[in-house]
Amino acid sequence: MKGLWGNRDFRLLWTGETTSMLGSMVASTALPLVAVVTLQASTFEVALLTAAAWLPWLVIGLPAGAWVDRLAKRPVMLTCNTVSMLVFGGVPLAAAFGALSMPLLLAAALLGGIAKVFFTLAYRAYLPALVGAGELLEANAKLQGSESVAEVAGPGLAGLLAQAFGPVSGILADAVSFGVSVGCVRAIRRRETVVPAERTPLRSQIAEGLRFVVHDRYLRTLMVFGAVSNIALTGYGAIQIVFLSRTLGAPPGLVGLVLAVAATGGVLGAALVGRLGSRLGTARAFLVCEAFAAPMGLLGPLSGPGWGLVLYVLALFGVCAGLIASNILTTTFRQQYCPPELFSRINSSAAIVNYGTIPLAGVLGGALGEAIGVRETLWVMAGVLIAALAMLAPLRKLRDFPVRAAGLPPRRQPQPT
Repeated sequence: MKGLWGNRDFRLLWTGETTSMLGSMVASTALPLVAVVTLQASTFEVALLTAAAWLPWLVIGLPAGAWVDRLAKRPVMLTCNTVSMLVFGGVPLAAAFGALSMPLLLAAALLGGIAKVFFTLAYRAYLPALVGAGELLEANAKLQGSESVAEVAGPGLAGLLAQAFGPVSGILADAVSFGVSVGCVRAIRRRETVVPAERTPLRSQIAEGLRFVVHDRYLRTLMVFGAVSNIALTGYGAIQIVFLSRTLGAPPGLVGLVLAVAATGGVLGAALVGRLGSRLGTARAFLVCEAFAAPMGLLGPLSGPGWGLVLYVLALFGVCAGLIASNILTTTFRQQYCPPELFSRINSSAAIVNYGTIPLAGVLGGALGEAIGVRETLWVMAGVLIAALAMLAPLRKLRDFPVRAAGLPPRRQPQPT
């Protein structure tokens, strides 16, 4: 094999992450299905599951970034996946003993979210240790592409499992997938160089990462845009199971099929991103992808029962295609742009704003869904997603995202082209 597929450690990372992502995508559909079908939860309670899963970014994101910068990344990833395996494995066990409840589902989502914070920060910092700088875009595209395939298969598999064995079976599949990921990460041989822990207080290290993001025009722009667009995307997604299941009357199997077919847009986005970046420039390709994705969300609230579901498929297909491609471009930009000794702190500083809006958006989506209606809430969130595009003005004159040698101080900003 050639290229990255010839890199044994990258193959192991790819296999483990793809498997756990498949399980997570099954669970992302299975958890709200359990709440809706098994526990007869309200729209607001279902949306709280999304809020609970993302709340840890808001609460522990900043110290987590500083801690991860001090540690070897592979052991952190192993610990996180082991915790996730145990947490989600406990849900079907509780169901078997008749102890399943909404508080238990919310606790599982919260604990799994805490593990996800540490894993994500370690995983993104670990990848540059496995591949060369010139291979980062390809590596991110391969990882994101396989994750997109998992996003295609996950909802459909969750629907099939729910139809055949009950919704809770999808959460069991998630626990098994984390076990597979633990085995793959454990088998990786390469060890990254760990920068010795600084003697400065944790608070000072956190502040250093925050200053880097706040003072950098590109990172700051992406952070604010991500925060606002995540409000729209999360508010949209937090109620989509309720919309499909209750408003449109789709059974669990059809809900899974709709989400699976729509998620193929992410596969397309991952496949085309390298070509778009080369032809248009990475910054311009990012803007094109976002400008394509945002208006597609307007098709969702136009959908109806039966063949009307096609509009919802098209809406999510377009959103997934644009967002997956743009995420690959911005992830690669950060890995090439940020000094490695600050990488996790920079990521967590951006994430507390970027991801910190997600739990708030989950609650907002549920509250609006009950107050003004689920379909009306989809309209509101689609409008917010389009309005967020105005925040990308500082990037419009760039052809490519800037790159600097890892670990060097910020160099003069490139001239627009």
